[in-house]
Amino acid sequence: MRTFVIHSFNFFKRKIENFSLIQLQPIHNFNSTRAMSQSTSIPKKQHRVRDHGYDNYMEIEKKTRKVLKLQNLILTEPSQSLPVARLETLAKRVGFTRRHETGAFILKFPHVFEIFEHPVQRVLFCRLTRQAILQIEQERHALAAQVPLAVTRLRKLLMMSSTQRLRLEHVRIARAALGLPDDFEFSVVLRYPQFFRLVDANETRNKYIELVERDPSLAICAIEKTRERVYREKGVDAEDVRFSFVINFPPGFKIGKYLKIAVWKWQRVPYWSPYEDVSGYDLRSIEAQKRMEKRAVATIHELLSMTVEKKITLERIAHFRMAMNLPKKLKEFLLQHQGIFYISTRGNQGKLHTVFLREGYRKGELVEPNDLYLARRRLAELVLISPRKANVDRELVGYKRSRLDDEMGQVRRECVEDVYEDFKGEDDTRKDKDGEDDVSSDIGSDVDSDISDLDDDFDDSVSIRRTP
Repeated sequence: MRTFVIHSFNFFKRKIENFSLIQLQPIHNFNSTRAMSQSTSIPKKQHRVRDHGYDNYMEIEKKTRKVLKLQNLILTEPSQSLPVARLETLAKRVGFTRRHETGAFILKFPHVFEIFEHPVQRVLFCRLTRQAILQIEQERHALAAQVPLAVTRLRKLLMMSSTQRLRLEHVRIARAALGLPDDFEFSVVLRYPQFFRLVDANETRNKYIELVERDPSLAICAIEKTRERVYREKGVDAEDVRFSFVINFPPGFKIGKYLKIAVWKWQRVPYWSPYEDVSGYDLRSIEAQKRMEKRAVATIHELLSMTVEKKITLERIAHFRMAMNLPKKLKEFLLQHQGIFYISTRGNQGKLHTVFLREGYRKGELVEPNDLYLARRRLAELVLISPRKANVDRELVGYKRSRLDDEMGQVRRECVEDVYEDFKGEDDTRKDKDGEDDVSSDIGSDVDSDISDLDDDFDDSVSIRRTP
């Protein structure tokens, strides 16, 4: 009996010790084993990492956007000029709300705006400088020259729509980014009836631009051309480049091991082309949803590739969301692919979000610039010129003018002295001739005196004609 009690006591003692060891074991051991089993898919929510190169680009565009608003106010006047006081009143409509904000803004950009005193009213007026007018003409010519390209862009945009049509108002809002003229409804849509037609919706009062016929030769994405170029240059395995995108993460973006694996797997997921009709496919499976997500990335990529500056606001993309089968939460969706796109909140006090195509830029400049982009960048260059340089230019121009005036004055004095000497010589000769005429008049007859008077009048007229 005693032995049984001892064995039982030892058994319960071991149980209690084992239980205490389990209770005293550190908790982080369990968490560490669980942390090893992470998902290798791209996270749905990611923090936005700033890229200061694109943000600085938007800070410059913020100034140019204000400059364009004031330019439009000035150009609407018949005389192409406005009194500064009236400009202060009109500028309140375009966002200049504070007092004297417009005058201070104009003085910051002397290479764009010129302030002068009206010769009659004696009031300060504002007009555009010659450089700004030349930039407007350059942009106007570039916009008119690329109308055929704008027609192709609009056709491709309509082909990406599931219904082959888009609202006219949505296209009008995005016309500047797509390189369309202000009167594109008449100069593009109605001018090419073989490609487009305007349709009035029965259920609403909205107008729609509808595609007349699809062109299979236009159903080629820009990323497909990039893949072909990379394959020809680097000779990479075709299976690795077939469905991949160009990915360049912003500086400071932390790429973990599992994110690398997730991006590697995502790059090899096949997807349907943005120009392909997917209405007949079964989209309920997980594989189909992955393909549709990657198709949305390709659609936004193609939309940005068609723009003039490879950028467009997020709000403009949202207008085409229903027609192009894009996800609802566009910002979160784009933040999942920060190596392809960049979202900047600069430029309009955080109210607008500008989406950049990262592969389209290198060191703050467009990789493949066009004439319209160069014309718009010319305005940015005028905005960035320091006002001090403008003052120096004025001083140099004034110095050159004063020096030129001195030289011209010296030349004029020399000419006057030469003319005076000529006059003096002619007077002396005239006096000699008069004396001879007097002697001859005493000796000769009255007829000779009349002839000599006619000769003198003729000589005077000839000398007067030569003196100027």
